[in-house]
Amino acid sequence: MDTNLALVLLLAPFIGFLINIFFGKTLGKNVAGIIGTLSVVVSFAITILFFLQINQSGQPIAIFLFDWIQISNFKVDFGFLLDQLSLLWLLFVTGIGSLIHLYSISYMHEDDNMHKFFAYLNLFVFFMITLVMGSNLLVMFIGWEGVGLCSYLLIGFWYKNQEYNDAAKKAFIMNRIGDLGLLIGIFILGNLFATLDYTTLKTAISSATNLDLYWISIAALCLFIGACGKSAQIPLYTWLPDAMAGPTPVSALIHAATMVTAGIFMITRLNFIFDLTPFIQNIIAIIGAITALVAATIGLVQNDIKKVLAYSTVSQLGLMFLALGLGAYEVAVFHVITHAFFKACLFLGSGSVIHALHGEQDMRKMGGLKKVMPITFMTMLLSSLAIAGIFPFAGFWSKDEILMVAFEHNIALWLIGSIASIMTAFYMFRLMYLTFFKEFRGTAEQKHHLHESPSLITIPLIVLGVLATIGGLINLPGNNWLQHYLSPLFRKVEHEAHTFGTVEYTLMGVATIGAILGIVIAYIKYIKQNSIPSEDSAITGFSKVLYNKYYVDEAYNAIFVNPINVLSRFFRDHLETSLSNLVFGLGTITNALGFQGKKLQNGSIGFYLFAFVLGLTAIVSYLFLAQ
Repeated sequence: MDTNLALVLLLAPFIGFLINIFFGKTLGKNVAGIIGTLSVVVSFAITILFFLQINQSGQPIAIFLFDWIQISNFKVDFGFLLDQLSLLWLLFVTGIGSLIHLYSISYMHEDDNMHKFFAYLNLFVFFMITLVMGSNLLVMFIGWEGVGLCSYLLIGFWYKNQEYNDAAKKAFIMNRIGDLGLLIGIFILGNLFATLDYTTLKTAISSATNLDLYWISIAALCLFIGACGKSAQIPLYTWLPDAMAGPTPVSALIHAATMVTAGIFMITRLNFIFDLTPFIQNIIAIIGAITALVAATIGLVQNDIKKVLAYSTVSQLGLMFLALGLGAYEVAVFHVITHAFFKACLFLGSGSVIHALHGEQDMRKMGGLKKVMPITFMTMLLSSLAIAGIFPFAGFWSKDEILMVAFEHNIALWLIGSIASIMTAFYMFRLMYLTFFKEFRGTAEQKHHLHESPSLITIPLIVLGVLATIGGLINLPGNNWLQHYLSPLFRKVEHEAHTFGTVEYTLMGVATIGAILGIVIAYIKYIKQNSIPSEDSAITGFSKVLYNKYYVDEAYNAIFVNPINVLSRFFRDHLETSLSNLVFGLGTITNALGFQGKKLQNGSIGFYLFAFVLGLTAIVSYLFLAQ
């Protein structure tokens, strides 16, 4: 029974993909949208059943399908593992995925290829479920590569725009760089332990008496490189802001619930390996903190509403990696969940604004939308309070846990995380003030058509806004349901529930005051002073450096892209020309010899018999002489 349900959970989105890709155009836009949405809803419903079962029994469900690879003592099965971690991930992948599909029915209604869009969305969810449910690293890798493919298809969905195509290729290539690291890490683990199965790996490591920590550390570092690519950490983060080229529901799906959380999932799943490598954990924590700060500084000056949210995603992912590097896996998972709530709401809310403004994304041309779009405004306000870390919204609890853990381990990392959090509060309310307050700054035609979005857009926003408000209840101090729920997965839980005292309340107070300070500064600048960001050409000084994202893309182009282009042109213009001359020269010689040989074919039977006798005589003479 469990096997059948698990297969339905996995295959429902894939069946939706097949129906829409082959018959979606014939069925019509509404039917394609309904099929795509229901297929994910089915997966969500089955996930809830499994979640209730695991929550009650506490026992994971291992599902074996068939023997996949067996070479000598190395064996990999094709199977699934449904435990506390995978079911938590499946809940928000399928739950938020269902809301995004529902939202897309209205958002993409005017697109002629709506059936194809839903097919790609379904395929994306199918591969993400595969990634999460896999019982070993190879099954996970199938889903890992699958979501990379689907991100390429969805980011470049509007393929007639070359910039969108470039963004899709950039995401695809940068993820392949990280995936090479992931593969090397998988190969090392397979060589060390002759298995890639999570449960068997954990057992082998816990029972081993003489572990090769040198190679385990290299494997952990390579796995982290893979996570950097998928979850957009320095130096492989630049693809994620460009991924905004895709339709807004794609941005919400990639940034909130699926692809970018894959790296956190993988490290958390393999926590028993990373616990053995404190040096690599330190690297993870440092990279996470730096990523959080760098992305937050860039977000301060961006004017594209989706770009602001994109850099906030990179920054929040950095905080999650900070928690992972400090060994607080359950805290990182907590922030993944709350982030999925408020970030999905913010992206879908931005899509609602863009929908009302007929594609406008520049916040300098918005303003005054609070009255005409009250639902969008209120839900985005709740989510902005959550991401800013204001009590008692969801983000306050999860972000505060990360900062507390950082304070316990490393004051410098706590300080970096705190500064990034203050900046987050500033740029999120900069977004809110520029978008919804003061007077409308767009065109008269846009103002005439301003309206609240349809119910298929606002209903998901309301659900996510509520979750962004109350989502922190799953791991409140003194309750810590999430921590206890996940505790069977970890070898040791170092971060037990805090006994709140002076230090803890002081840290909470400092974090809250910092968030309020960021909001107040944004209020003074953009409401009191009515400041509007400068046009691109008028941006100067360090703001220009931030606006151009520290020129990292330009540096990558100078260091990697341009030399490869120069080398390619050299091969094209010189080496290929020389090789072509050589190849054609050999062809010319062959033709010339063939032309001369053709003269021997004169049609004279006597000449042919003479040649035959001559050849036979030569063979016989050779045989006699050889003896």
